[in-house]
This record gives sequence, C-alpha cells and structure tokens, in this order.
Amino acid sequence: MAKAQSDTAATPIFEAIKAAKSYFLHAALFSAAVNILMLVPSIYMLQVYDRVVASGSMSTLAVLTLIMMFLLSSMGGLEWVRSRVLVAASSALELQLKDRVFNSTFKQSLYSGNVNAGAQPLSDLTALRQFMTGPGLFAFFDAPWVPIYILVMFMFHPLFGWIAIFGAVVLLLIAYANEKSTKQKLKKANEEAAWGINFAGKNLRNAEVIESMGMLGSIRQLWSSHGEDVLKLQAEASHWAGILTSFSKAFRQILQSLILGTGAYLAVNGDISPGLMIAGSLLLGRALAPIDQMVGAWGGFVNARTQYDRLNGLLAQMPEDEEKMELPDPIGAVSVESIVVVPPGSRLPILSNVNFALKAGETMGVIGPSAAGKSTLARALLGIWPTVSGTVRLDGAAIYSWDRELLGPHIGYLPQDIELFDGTISDNIARFSGVDADKVVAAAQLAGVHEMVLKLPDGYDTVIGGSGGILSGGQRQRIGLARALYGNPKLVVLDEPNSNLDEMGDKALADALDRLKNSGVTIVIIAHRPQILRKVDKILVLAEGAMVDFGSRDEVMAKYTQRAKAQATAIAALN
Repeated sequence: MAKAQSDTAATPIFEAIKAAKSYFLHAALFSAAVNILMLVPSIYMLQVYDRVVASGSMSTLAVLTLIMMFLLSSMGGLEWVRSRVLVAASSALELQLKDRVFNSTFKQSLYSGNVNAGAQPLSDLTALRQFMTGPGLFAFFDAPWVPIYILVMFMFHPLFGWIAIFGAVVLLLIAYANEKSTKQKLKKANEEAAWGINFAGKNLRNAEVIESMGMLGSIRQLWSSHGEDVLKLQAEASHWAGILTSFSKAFRQILQSLILGTGAYLAVNGDISPGLMIAGSLLLGRALAPIDQMVGAWGGFVNARTQYDRLNGLLAQMPEDEEKMELPDPIGAVSVESIVVVPPGSRLPILSNVNFALKAGETMGVIGPSAAGKSTLARALLGIWPTVSGTVRLDGAAIYSWDRELLGPHIGYLPQDIELFDGTISDNIARFSGVDADKVVAAAQLAGVHEMVLKLPDGYDTVIGGSGGILSGGQRQRIGLARALYGNPKLVVLDEPNSNLDEMGDKALADALDRLKNSGVTIVIIAHRPQILRKVDKILVLAEGAMVDFGSRDEVMAKYTQRAKAQATAIAALN
C-alpha cells in the first residue's frame, strides 16, 4: 500500500500495524479457509455431471447437495468472521494512532506555518480505517490464492492452466495501466479537494466580514475555481479507470466463455469429462476474481497509499514529544537570554537578542510600535513559538523542558485575538479540564465578569460558539481573562488585555492586576494604552524586533518624558 522505504520499520504507522499483526494473521487464516471452500462449487459441479448425471443416483445428489450447502454456509460464516476481524484491526489501528495523529496535527498547525493543513490528517486516518474494512483489502488477502487456483486448473487440463495464466497476466497489465493513468490525477485531486475544504472552513469563520463587504462572490469564485479543478481531475481519472475496469470485466467474461468452449472441445475429443468443462469455467472466474476486484478498487488503493504517505510524512515531521521529568510547581521567576525568534513558515527573525529577567511576583509592561515583536515575545515566553537561539527560562528551567500539560494550570494567557471554544461559559473558563464551580466563580470574580455572566440566559451554563456567539468583543475578552486567571496561575501573560474594554472593564482589569500582584503572580502585559502601565514594576521597550530599553517603570518613563520634551523643544525652535 505504501512506497518502499528504507526506514519503514521506524514509522509509527508501521509499528501500529505490527502491533495489530495478530488480527491480520487471523484474517489470513480465515481467508485460507474461505478460499479453500471456494473450490466447493467447482467440485460439486464436477461430481454432479460426472457421477449423478452418469449414474442417475438421486441419493448421491442429495448427499452431495447437503455437503455443498453445509460447506458454503460455513464459508459465509467464515467470511463474516474475517470481516469482523478486519473491523477490529482497523479500530485497534485507529485507537493506537489517533492521539499521536491529533497531537501531530496540532503541532503542525502551531509550528509549521502551514495554514492549509487543517484537520486533513485526522480525515486521512479515518479514511485508512474505512479502507481496511472495504473490498480492496479482501482482494489483497485473496490474491495469494490465485496461483493455487491456477495449479488446480492445470490439474484439470494444461490448456485450462495456460488460459488462466494468460488471463491473470492481462488483468495485471490492466491494473498497472490503471495505476499509471490515475495515480497523479487522483493525488492532485485529493490535494485540491483538501485545500478547498480548509479554505471554505476558514472563510466561514469570517462570515460577517464577507457579508458586510460583499466579498461572497469573490470568495466563492476562488473556491469554485479549485472545485472545478478537482472535478476535472477526478473526471479524467474516472474516465480512464472506467474504461479499464469495463474492459477488465468484459475480458474476464469473454475468457470464462472461451474456457467453456475450450472445455467443450476437449470433452468432445474425450480429453476431459463434461464435469471438468463446467468446473474449469467456474474455477477460472474464481481465480481471476481477486485481480479483477483489485482493478475495480484501484482508486481506493491509490487514495489509501496517498493517505498513508501523508500520515507518515506528518508523523516524521512532527515527532512525539519525549517524556519529561516532572518538575516542582513553578513560582514564576522568568529569564530571557539573548533569544532570537523566527515565526513558523518564515526565515526572517522578528525578535533578536532580547534579554531581561523578572523575579517571581514582578509585573512587566511591554510597549513599542506596531510590528515591534510584542506578540511574538509573548509566544516565545510561553513556548508557543520556539527560539532559534537563546533560551526562555521559568524558574531556571528552559520553557521546553516542562511537561506542557503539567505546566498549563500554572500559566495564564490572554492572546490579542480572543478565541473561545464551543461549549458553556463555565467550560471555557475551566479550560475544559472538568468544571470546578468554586474555581470558575473565583476566576470570573477576579476578572470582574461574574455579574455579567449571571445576567446571561443560562448563566455559567450558557452555550457559546467559537466566535463567542451572543457575547460582545469586550465580554469575550473578559471571559478570556477569566480563563487566563483560572486556578491561581503563577505566570500570566496578557496581550492587549484592555483593547476591547469599556471604562467598567478597565476598572475590573486594574483591580484584577492589583489582586494578582498582591498574590505574588508574575505578570507580563503587552499594551498600547498607557493607563495600564501604572500597575507595572518594569517596562520593556521593543522596536523593529530589538530591545530598545528595559528597566524600572519610573526610569523608563523618565527617559521617554525627557525625549518627548527634547523633541517638543526642537520643534518649537524650528517654528
């Protein structure tokens, strides 16, 4: 199904398949039994023609018929069991891989800068599971029995065997032609289809902007052009696949008729019995059925191979995190040592040579013009974006040496673009970790949002969507702040926390910062509005990705005041 790879044994998918080998061994054993029983119709026909018809014995016919019915019923039961075994194998494979694929998909979105990746790997895993329960894989298990059937046909008569070999070779050539004519087209069609799905999903999240500015036609045209490419590629692939599949079926039917005619010729000449004439035709159909089935299901094989390769590529690109030793709960001391940060998907650094340190419980404001690298610094502090050089440390340990799930409850983060999740308000505040009502209310009160939540239709049980639903921008920001403060974190990073707040929200934010500071929480605030800087101990100034100044709030503000006065004096002198 996949391309040969020198390191196949090292791939997670291969290891998962290896772990499920007992299922496949059992499926192979059931396939052996099924294929042996597939000889029953030919043998029954042979006995009926050569014994019953010749002797006229009804008792022999009755016994043969009962045996045939029992054996074919057993074959049906064995086929059902085989299908259940493969269903179990596919389920075991997905259960073993789904967490790994989900984590790699998440990391790809986080680190790679591949905005079109979306959830395609999860769809690929589901499609692979479905392929394993379809007719294509059954043909794979039945194909090794084709030489056995051909050998039996040689036992009937050498001419039967050579006709069977000729038919198998032609069908294999058809399968190869199907592969060459459809592989690239289907691969390209799948890529274009995945792009279209992700493109549509991302634009649906901006439905208000599209509707308000009349962009729907342009967006639809762009999506439709890719959709037309998909249809064209699929139509071309289906055209050739249809021709080859139809030819394969017609050739198989012709070959069965020809072998019946050959058997009649041999029977007339006395070389074989009439029973062998009929049995040979039936057996030829069974011998060529797996190959014919593979030709018909070739599109599924191509898609499965593409999905397998994509998943292998993703898992190789985004390896599983190594298990990290559990560290003591952090107290919040932060040090940044000459970090250089390059955003995912880019080659140019946004931050270069930034150095500072904060003691546990200190508060720092980060200021600077747009595109100075302030939000990038927030992502680097939290380990969201990796550093190209330099180190971010929390309590002396590199931020990447912490187990993220163990560190998460001690971290609070309010991003510039607020993203809530589908669920209740309490779920969002509690970070979907299991709602602790007391902690949820405490976080909401600290963020000054408790009274607002109580006024909603269902209070904390109000269901909201990812965009916030019934919440305004300011309310979403305050819910996001409550989420950041949930569970008494030791390090809180707030990126433009007052950008959507009104006067009441500003006051609630100021009160929250006071309480956090009094609790010994280390706080980093990225701000454009200067009012919030009154709450900080230190200020870091960034410009064009470089650190311009760092020091106590009074020192830095005094420098800026002096500069502003000097600039005003110079302007006055010019006038």
